[in-house]
Amino acid sequence: MDLPVRAALPEITRTVLGHGTAVLVAPPGTGKTTLVPIALAESGKVVVAEPRRLAARAAAARMASLLGEPVGKTVGYAVRGDRKVSKDTRIEVVTSGLLVRRLQSDPELSGVDTVLLDECHERHLDADLLLALLLDARDGLRPDLRLLATSATVAEDRLAALLGDAPIIRVDARTFPVETRYLPPLRGERIEACAARATRAALSEGDGDVLVFLPGAAEIRRVATALAGLDADVLPLHGRLPTADQDTALTPGPRRRVVLATAVAESSLTVPGVRAVVDAGQSRVSRVDHRRGLSGLVTVRVSAAVADQRAGRAGREAPGRVYRCWPEHEHATLPRYPEPEIRTADLTRLALELACWGTPDGSALRWWDAPPAGPLTAGQETLRALGALDGDTVTARGTAIARLGLHPRIARALLDGAAELGPRAAAEVVAVLDDDTLVDSTDLDSGLRALRSGTPKSARWRKEVSRLARLAGADPADSRRRGDGTNLEAGSLTQSGDGRPHTAASGVGKVDPALLIALAHPERLARRRGKGSQVYLMAGGTAVELPPGSGLGDPEWLAVAVADRTPGAAHGRVRLAARADEELAVTAAPALVSTVDEVVWVDDVRARRVRRLGAITLHERPLQNPPAEAVRQALKEGLRKHGLTLVNFSDGARSLRARLGLLHRVLGDPWPAVDDDSLLAAADSWLGSARSRADLGRLNMTDALRALLPWPAASRLDELVPERLEVPSGSRVRVDYSGDKPALPVKVQEVFGWTDSPTVVDGRVPVVLHLLSPAGRPTAVTGDLKSFWTTGYPQVRAELRGRYPRHRWPEDPTTAPPTRHTIQRKEPR
Repeated sequence: MDLPVRAALPEITRTVLGHGTAVLVAPPGTGKTTLVPIALAESGKVVVAEPRRLAARAAAARMASLLGEPVGKTVGYAVRGDRKVSKDTRIEVVTSGLLVRRLQSDPELSGVDTVLLDECHERHLDADLLLALLLDARDGLRPDLRLLATSATVAEDRLAALLGDAPIIRVDARTFPVETRYLPPLRGERIEACAARATRAALSEGDGDVLVFLPGAAEIRRVATALAGLDADVLPLHGRLPTADQDTALTPGPRRRVVLATAVAESSLTVPGVRAVVDAGQSRVSRVDHRRGLSGLVTVRVSAAVADQRAGRAGREAPGRVYRCWPEHEHATLPRYPEPEIRTADLTRLALELACWGTPDGSALRWWDAPPAGPLTAGQETLRALGALDGDTVTARGTAIARLGLHPRIARALLDGAAELGPRAAAEVVAVLDDDTLVDSTDLDSGLRALRSGTPKSARWRKEVSRLARLAGADPADSRRRGDGTNLEAGSLTQSGDGRPHTAASGVGKVDPALLIALAHPERLARRRGKGSQVYLMAGGTAVELPPGSGLGDPEWLAVAVADRTPGAAHGRVRLAARADEELAVTAAPALVSTVDEVVWVDDVRARRVRRLGAITLHERPLQNPPAEAVRQALKEGLRKHGLTLVNFSDGARSLRARLGLLHRVLGDPWPAVDDDSLLAAADSWLGSARSRADLGRLNMTDALRALLPWPAASRLDELVPERLEVPSGSRVRVDYSGDKPALPVKVQEVFGWTDSPTVVDGRVPVVLHLLSPAGRPTAVTGDLKSFWTTGYPQVRAELRGRYPRHRWPEDPTTAPPTRHTIQRKEPR
């Protein structure tokens, strides 16, 4: 087989044997996955780690074919639930996750001479963890273990540094030119319709098979439907297909073929006969939303490196074409490389593996990218809640969970569910929780009925059920012990009010899938927001919406197995769930149940005794005679929300507040600040015995303000900021302190004889005179009375003496006698 890597095989084997580590950079199609392990096997047993099960089986089959042998002889494989090896096997292809588990049980990797880490550039979480563990094992127990890391598109210098300044070997692929065309979606066109349109164009504009890259199995089904009637075989290719269907997609056929594939076909698989590639420009990656408690696969744009890899598939055997389903100008905006999964995924399982390895925070390992502290801590907290960790130490239960090779939440459901229902009954549900593509409906109950009756996916489901049942039944650990410190006793869960059994204590009979969901995801137990509503509040505090046509009816309670959220959407969306009820929720998630006395502000003081399941209110009733301090805190919360609008200031209280405000601005301490924030901060000193919103409205705020006055300075309040000032006429006029400066509204005739403006605060603050006409209308405003008499008064006199001829308007107001009587009276004869 004349592949580009063949000429480099002597250099590769010599470098790996001589240095112990090496990096092989070679694009897809060079033969690195199939020829290199065969060459290395001449010097001892080789284990090849692939990121996907499909790639592992395909690589083993291809190598066995090259040797003219059946799989399981010289070349074997091992993936979850399937293994073909023998005593003669010298090359074993495994998934990265399975090799992690093998390392945990045998850190020396006994009998293995070389590990080939394939497709490192894909940056899967298990692959990054495996690299870190292998480097640690090589530093300690196995310095003789040889490591070869292969990659198609990656920063090889960083990888070589991790491997101890390993030599880098490069092999170029012999490729043919590939013509690039851009066919973006039309206005309102879904990506599946665009991909189907591009596929028809590819078939009509050239020969050969067409490889179509789509983000997931659902899109593959929709595109296959859109391509019905083509004069070509339309074949799906993704990791959840039965092995026979996968092999069909990887084998040339008698007619032209359209292979609809996920990312599995990007690098580690060879799809023969391809002359055209259609790239939808999307991929599905693992993401976790810690704030909302949602995790799963989300659809993202591909990176430029991935787009180039996909395009390269069209030029392996002859000149080809690639049809990209996005505008040409957007190509430059693609990220350069895919985001490493360790930065975005749920790290609960990683946290358990690290704890099993003896470095809970991973600090003792060399990482390509170290796990982020926040998500790692969140994973550790989940493990403690499951009983898998005690502090940072792995418990016996944690060891049992890790041994299952499932996400710890799913493993917990299997162990506790098996103890309650029997291993097989629990495994039936857990198999779907671990792979929700097994069912096509939102209703898990109906999906399980379909699988039991027989669907194209039933065989795969039954095989996984048998495997999980064996694991759960054979596990010697005390799987009945719950992570929250309680126990599920056989038969302890009874029928609900509607007669649906929650469990079958004998391990046979009908299984309520809601129980298994609740054991895996207690925070996803959800209650309907209101009668007739399709929105549910999960115990974790996130709202999710049941899609139309879900088949679940209108239940008050749900156990949500899978939910996701589109960015910008008001609620999450339920993708898989089962009907539940309150009794099941409380029994399955006792750690989330709490009964508390609450005294809170909800437009008024609200005192109640509340029983909750997480964020869900189960029951509540009024609380008689709540503690005074709790009431006070609720009132203060109301004041923080609504401000001082909840209290009433009389005219006197407003005046006193303004006077105190002036003293604080001018003199500072000890005179208190009386702005809104300061009064709210001092609420404890004036709330008194108030216990409700109505009581706040009845508070005497004058007394409240006087309670703030400092002693003995308070005795000078009326002296410094008098409520009234005596004017020359003898009247005592009220001072207005509400503005920036104190003001005295007074008729002009009453201040005749005053030559200087009055002051307050020991002469520090002048009082602004608001001079009024005989009718009480504003005439002039002045803070400098002496200047006003000279410059302003003559104009006022000229304007008003004609309007008010019977009032006194002396030429010299500084010497004229003041009067409160403005009408001139005749002298008696």
